[in-house]
Amino acid sequence: METLKLEFKINKEKRTIIVEKEFAAPLDVVWFAWTRAETLDKWWAPKPWKTKTKRMNFRENGSWLYAMQSPEGEEHYALAEYKEIVQEQRFVGLDSFCDENGVVNEELPKSTWKVEFEPEGSHTLVTIETTYETEEALDAILNMGFQEGFTAGLLQLDEHLEKV
Repeated sequence: METLKLEFKINKEKRTIIVEKEFAAPLDVVWFAWTRAETLDKWWAPKPWKTKTKRMNFRENGSWLYAMQSPEGEEHYALAEYKEIVQEQRFVGLDSFCDENGVVNEELPKSTWKVEFEPEGSHTLVTIETTYETEEALDAILNMGFQEGFTAGLLQLDEHLEKV
């Protein structure tokens, strides 16, 4: 199996995390995997956790409300609010922790996500830049295991793409 690019860069001064991940699939397939609930539910949460979409409207000013569920049934909800979408190029949104109704928890860190898609022959490079309001918010996310969990999810997307 070929080695696909996966780089995780943390910049505390800029309060950003930049992840570059190459996928062995064409742009339209990778875009679909990031923008459809039925596909996100297959890879977004790190195993053995699962993602369960409550509602998703992938359009500007739309949102994705979902839960990450543990094998024991514990649920943690999040809300992605889409601010900008350029078909098969990028989307930008605000990501927050929330309750099952989408009411944002102001006590937990929020981030702005910019996800960019670049075709590279039969592969696609996805660059994910998350920006946090404060360095403390960035540290809190890292302490929650974001790097390990997000990396696990991205590798699950590799597995999913191999099957389709």
